[in-house]
Amino acid sequence: MTTVTTDAADQAPLFGPDSQFGAFFDDPRWALAMIRATVLEAAHPQIGAALVDNSTFVAHPWRRLRNTFFSMRRMFGTDPVVREREAARLNRLHARMSGSDSRGRAYDAMDRATRAWVVATLFESAVTMCRLSGQPLDQDTMERMYAEYRTFLAALDGDAAELPQDLNDFWRYFDGVVENELENTEAARVILYRLFDHLPAPALLDGVPTLWAAGRAVAGPLLGAITVASLPEPYRRRAGLPEMPGASTLMQGAYLTAGLARFLPQGWINAESLIETLSLSPDSDDPRARMMSALGSRMKRASALLRLLTPLSGDLAPDADSAPSANTGGSRRSAVEFFRKVLDQTGDGYLDWPDLAAMARELATRLDLAEPEETRLYDAFAAWWRELQAALDTDGDGRVSADEYGTAAPSLAGPALIRVAEVLFDATDKDGNGAIDADEYRTLFRTAFHRNLTTTDGTYGRSAFVGDFLSFMSGRRAGTPYDPLLADA
Repeated sequence: MTTVTTDAADQAPLFGPDSQFGAFFDDPRWALAMIRATVLEAAHPQIGAALVDNSTFVAHPWRRLRNTFFSMRRMFGTDPVVREREAARLNRLHARMSGSDSRGRAYDAMDRATRAWVVATLFESAVTMCRLSGQPLDQDTMERMYAEYRTFLAALDGDAAELPQDLNDFWRYFDGVVENELENTEAARVILYRLFDHLPAPALLDGVPTLWAAGRAVAGPLLGAITVASLPEPYRRRAGLPEMPGASTLMQGAYLTAGLARFLPQGWINAESLIETLSLSPDSDDPRARMMSALGSRMKRASALLRLLTPLSGDLAPDADSAPSANTGGSRRSAVEFFRKVLDQTGDGYLDWPDLAAMARELATRLDLAEPEETRLYDAFAAWWRELQAALDTDGDGRVSADEYGTAAPSLAGPALIRVAEVLFDATDKDGNGAIDADEYRTLFRTAFHRNLTTTDGTYGRSAFVGDFLSFMSGRRAGTPYDPLLADA
């Protein structure tokens, strides 16, 4: 019997760079394993319903990836204070997510058994990725890693009782959930058959849509096929997932190729640096963003030259790369584009409370707000939602469609939105001196002051901040610091 005991767990730190989780953090195989784990999570009815109703993973997948990555890093870091703070933040976030699915079944993101399944998929997918890449874990390493994940669950729930203590019992538990509880949920189908095929470009590559679309057309179906082939066979059978010819070989090859990264020099692959780079806005002051912007400009000029040299270029549709950028300073979005890119955070085609809650969640995450400030921000957004619902929900279905929004063409700068801006300013102004300095500005926007925002004393005042926020939200003006914050994927 292989029981994970407290004594075994105490032999070495379960968190930090010496943990088994830490050893996988910069491993390219982890990307494939995380996709697989996410599908297994989404296949659980409760988690799938919560994702469909509340998550931004469809419209803003890169933002979701970044936030998840840094949350996991905080949870598995060495500082217990940081871990406790992050656990409390996650619990507050999940406590706000409950409802019912399309079949009327209730879901609650704080359900302990459901949260245990999330942790179980992460552990099992890590074990599977090692096996598929030809580097299976030995029993002692598996037991140690299992102890890490149970301790992670305990940090969230107070204990790890929902996961079996014995590793052998865990495999029976995992197989039982796969056999009896997982379904072909809408969320799982979206990940496998919609997200990969329509994945929006990360912020840094938003200026080269043709290049991104070409790469996605090849990589999207391959990722989908690899993920399906890696899922447990009982789930594939129950869900009726199609098995492409050669998909198993392709999947094995992908994991084996990713596993070759172990032969690279230490530090050549840094997941944090990669995610930070992809998240950079094209107009960021970061040198990496300036380099990509310069490369994008050259590609656009080359594309324009190619069209001039093509005999039938006049009959061809304009290249997407030559279209005016949504991030061009001073440009204005149409009402439809503003609805899709800013208001509809969950990507379901409607504006309702989960969309505004997602905005509040992103702002609170960026600013690392504690409970009182976070609650004030959510309350301000809730009041704004009530104001929008009263003004725009003409058919009384409890949500606002794109047509309802476009037909009304409203000015959103009502009293409730002004209150949102004021609460956001107060949350950003950490030292409470009535102005946002350069460091506070960078915390929220992840870039330096723009020239048109700096003042003689190098700060950003309340009235200017509120005015710019209202201009973005009601005037639909693009090319502002709020685009990377609320509009980027």
